[in-house]
Amino acid sequence: LALVTELREWCQGESLDEDHVLLALVPKGSEAAQIEQTLETVKALGRVKVRGRMYNSKLDRITALCECRERIDPTKVPSDVKHTTTDVSWPIIIASKRSGSDGDALNPLSVLLDASSSNSSAESIIRAVGDVLSKIEKPSGENSSYRRLRVFSGTLPTPAGEEALEHWLEQARLMVEESDCSDREKRRRIMECLRGPALAVVKAIRTAEADVTPFKCLDAIESAFGTAESGEDLYFEFRLLQQEKNEKLSDFLRRLEQSLTKVISKGGIPASRMDTARVEQLLRGAIHSDLMLVQLKLRERKQSPPKFLELLAEIRAEEEYAAARIKLRLAKGVEHHIRLSDTRPFRERSWRLAPADIEDVRRHLQDLLKAGIIKESRSPYASPIVVARKKNGSVRMCIDYRTLNSRTVPDQYTTPRIDDVLDCLTGSRWFSVLDLRSGYYQIAMAEADKEKTAFICPLGFYQFDRMPQGITGAPATFQRLMEKLSAI
Repeated sequence: LALVTELREWCQGESLDEDHVLLALVPKGSEAAQIEQTLETVKALGRVKVRGRMYNSKLDRITALCECRERIDPTKVPSDVKHTTTDVSWPIIIASKRSGSDGDALNPLSVLLDASSSNSSAESIIRAVGDVLSKIEKPSGENSSYRRLRVFSGTLPTPAGEEALEHWLEQARLMVEESDCSDREKRRRIMECLRGPALAVVKAIRTAEADVTPFKCLDAIESAFGTAESGEDLYFEFRLLQQEKNEKLSDFLRRLEQSLTKVISKGGIPASRMDTARVEQLLRGAIHSDLMLVQLKLRERKQSPPKFLELLAEIRAEEEYAAARIKLRLAKGVEHHIRLSDTRPFRERSWRLAPADIEDVRRHLQDLLKAGIIKESRSPYASPIVVARKKNGSVRMCIDYRTLNSRTVPDQYTTPRIDDVLDCLTGSRWFSVLDLRSGYYQIAMAEADKEKTAFICPLGFYQFDRMPQGITGAPATFQRLMEKLSAI
């Protein structure tokens, strides 16, 4: 009786349901894992978790407070259980009354009837209702609805309506790992979707081992119908993967990840090398995304490679930026004009490019051509280019417009001072910032003035269809457009 009282007080202190809790009297030095493993031999308890331990000096034993997944039925739970290896009996203490019996159900119900019939307060009635609801047995997780697995038979080629082995195993393992139901229910869910040869394999291992775990069932199916290649063979195939033509870098990375996951599962390489192997093969196999790899600076980060999700997010951001540049819109109702004080044509000499910059400049020019920002030129004007590198390693092509600017009549449109802008924000609490992507390239050049923006380099002769940076009057044109938009 004292131990039952201790059990109930302990449950109240730990906010545990008495119908799912028991006390086990175990020898000193017993580990929590040993206690859980021994108690789980009683099938009626289900999964067991040790919630607390305390030494009892009178019994010279440890009283272990254990929470069971299944509702405790005194008719099915023995008074003691034997340790799995030492055969020492451990007494089990549970609540004295049988949960779910008629007596238990009538007690709170009678309290509710008494509270409602007498002149009791609303608080007492609500408390009585709560006592009744707490005694109502909740439905088991095994009976709750779930999404059934697709059918798998192991037949090749895969019949219509069935799932391929890799996809089926992925979904089945996810169900086994994440589902809260018992192993028996997980086995049932696996077997109900198996047909033909696959079902025969699972029946064979169940004949040899009646309580085979769901994981062993899935391992047996993978061994029977999966690839026979070793981890080393899969790693060799992984090293041969290359980006296909018109395949996005993010799609190639996902394809790499699927192959790399198989390599790790087969023991081809240790899991600690997963991030390094991914980056190395991405650099080796992404043969159509050299510029993006330079912008991501992956070669410099090989010593501390990013995780898969981090790398995927970076690549997606670069792809969206590249797509936005190609799909730049054109602002309506505004053009940039260049008025010259001296209309005589000029032609500056093309400057030499460093060998390391030639390929990057060529790709940059191709991107500008594809986006409709520049086009080939036959202009009598020509300004040279200067190449610089951004912080991320990508190329920045600058045009030396000093001769053109010296002949340009300046636009006297006033641009706001930083001090004036900051003064306008005085007293404000919330601030919003809008950043236009390639804002100058969204403004068209006047048709008569496009030839004046021409530039020359060892890779060709081009002129701008959109307003370039570095020319006199461009900031005024852009500011005039921004103020028109803000006034709408």
